[in-house]
Amino acid sequence: MKKKAIIISVGILVLLAAILVPTILIPRQPVGKIVVIPLSGTITTASSPLLSGSTITPKLVRDYLAKVEKDKTVKAIVFRIESPGGEIEPCQEILLEIERVKETKPIAENVTIVVSMGGTAASGGYYISTQADKIVALPTTMTGSIGVISQLINLEGLLEKLGIEIETFKGGKYKDMYRGFRELTPEEEEIMQGMVDEYYDQFIGVVAEGRELSEEEVRNLATGQLYTGTEAKELGLVDELGDLDTAIDLAAELAGIEDPIVEYYQPPKLTLWSLLGLVDVIKTRISGLSAQDMILLEILNHNYRQPLFLYQS
Repeated sequence: MKKKAIIISVGILVLLAAILVPTILIPRQPVGKIVVIPLSGTITTASSPLLSGSTITPKLVRDYLAKVEKDKTVKAIVFRIESPGGEIEPCQEILLEIERVKETKPIAENVTIVVSMGGTAASGGYYISTQADKIVALPTTMTGSIGVISQLINLEGLLEKLGIEIETFKGGKYKDMYRGFRELTPEEEEIMQGMVDEYYDQFIGVVAEGRELSEEEVRNLATGQLYTGTEAKELGLVDELGDLDTAIDLAAELAGIEDPIVEYYQPPKLTLWSLLGLVDVIKTRISGLSAQDMILLEILNHNYRQPLFLYQS
């Protein structure tokens, strides 16, 4: 019996060795997680109920990336971007946040970042995409619109028609140039154009660095015009054509993982304050304003005093 028991025990050990040794010795494909982060809406410093639709803010991106950094299984990030752009400062902050997470994320020397463009990823929406490892666009995506816009509406004639006079007291001769209550002087126009040109050069530099193109090549493309995804790929502004699944597969390939776990982050839920803001917007829309009043409000709402990375639809 003892001899039989010994033989059985040896057989079991041999069987376990046959199972475990290959598992230990043969390198396995790394297992990791890909997170999909939705960024949808106008890019702004702080979300506002007065803005229609959702917004993208630096805080929103920081919150998403803070969650990523706590999860050591994350090997790649796919940003799903749907945005016409917006304010310059938050565009720059968001781009810095994306660069930072690539450099400091503790789970790997570099985390793979892929952008998946939706229907529109233009101007500032393209700006925040430039530092990704790869950009994937739909053939019909509207992207590009590389440029800067600033608009000051001169309301002087309208105020005169309404019989409204505005007394201005200022310290600094240019202090009231952004108010739109008078015509700009040639010197003030030069100041505004100089500011726009500076931001324009910054935009070109960011695209050139991120896409590994010369500044001359980017400047030729930076006419403010939109490009379809197909055109953008031909011009070197995006890498691949495809949908979100294409971007996820590409991220997995770049990160060197097979059968990744894909986690879809959800946008923040509406708060009480945002709901109250939406109520105010609805009241404005149904308050019985005339067509002329609504047109005037729309004009005032698009008086872009500060330069913007924004595609105007």
